[in-house]
Amino acid sequence: MSFDPRSMERLRQLGRQLPEPLAKPEPKAESRAKATHKRHRVETEENPQALFHELMTVSADGTVPEHLMARLKQAEQKAEDERRRQATNRSPAGGSATTPAPSTGAGPLPSPPGRQQGKGKNTQPRRIKVAPGSEEESMYVAFGQLFLEDDEDGA
Repeated sequence: MSFDPRSMERLRQLGRQLPEPLAKPEPKAESRAKATHKRHRVETEENPQALFHELMTVSADGTVPEHLMARLKQAEQKAEDERRRQATNRSPAGGSATTPAPSTGAGPLPSPPGRQQGKGKNTQPRRIKVAPGSEEESMYVAFGQLFLEDDEDGA
């Protein structure tokens, strides 16, 4: 590739005017800044009830991102494990170990066994055991149809 003399001279001038590269910042200064960064209470709270309260306070419309819901579930599970550990420590050594009675306080409910822990509705429809062709079955069917028709009207 060849340049005419005028273009060559212009390239030399531009080459002399190029700035020197900037010095790279120290990585230690950046890590110190991150360590002193104040974290929000939603990120640091360990008590499930207080965390739930903070999430509802922060959320304008009551929706919570999945990663924060996972953090809440983890905090609830940790609190439940701690409660169980304390209950087993209190039970007599010679007696039979029984499951602790559910507390009537504001503790989280344990998730039912065999259920999926995903988002969305996770209740399973249950079939009522009635004799086929009976009046009771026809009443269940009629109620189901009315219920579905009511949903269509509301939508």
